[in-house]
Amino acid sequence: MNTPAPTPGRLYLVPAPLDFGCEPQAPLRDALPDATLATAARITHWVCENAKSTRAYLKRIDALHPLALPLQEQHITELPREVHKKGDHGDKGSAPFDARPLLAPALAGHDMGLVSEAGMPAVADPGSSVVRAAHALGLQVVPLVGPVSLLLALAASGLNGQNFAFVGYLPQDADERAQRIRTLEALALKSGQTQLCIETPYRNAALLQALLQTLQPGTHLAVSSGLTLASARTRSQTVRQWRAQPDGPDKHTPAVFAIGR
Repeated sequence: MNTPAPTPGRLYLVPAPLDFGCEPQAPLRDALPDATLATAARITHWVCENAKSTRAYLKRIDALHPLALPLQEQHITELPREVHKKGDHGDKGSAPFDARPLLAPALAGHDMGLVSEAGMPAVADPGSSVVRAAHALGLQVVPLVGPVSLLLALAASGLNGQNFAFVGYLPQDADERAQRIRTLEALALKSGQTQLCIETPYRNAALLQALLQTLQPGTHLAVSSGLTLASARTRSQTVRQWRAQPDGPDKHTPAVFAIGR
């Protein structure tokens, strides 16, 4: 008699709080719905951006909802470093990453979680290859509710929320960065499409300076930092007003920058 194949598990997209690397951290229930935390506590197999930060997140969840398995028995697999450097989809010259082998536990009947260091996995973070692989394998993909910094920043900016684009990180080379800023500004002013970008926190000051030096005085610039924290702040003004008081986010706080008209 043949043993029936197990019912496949689901892939849950588990958002993380936006306080990664910040002190103090926000109370977890202030940032995420209890239903999301309870679902995460039931998951025992994970694909993640960073195993250390995932364990720290699970420890915070365990204080509110006991984990289905002790922390040391959780099955946690990191995405390869190449996915971080070159992206999930081969957009920097590499072949697209095949994440199907990472989902073997789901095919064996285990629900799995995909998690990044902060915010929604696969949005401004690695992980879309895992989601794509789940669809290819016929697995159900379930996004859970939680904070997405890009949308929070856009909503708080007062810029066009009907037409916007996330353009990721800008070039680090000064000349290339300035040219990219001019291109994004021209698009924003011509079409009204808000342009969202991010930077590693310790480069916040350099990016803000480049934006203020390059953008036209009448262009609007919004900067949101520390979103969901007690210190959260959004400033949205013309570049002319920013230049009069160029006070931006510090080098420790994640920020989202938005260019618009």
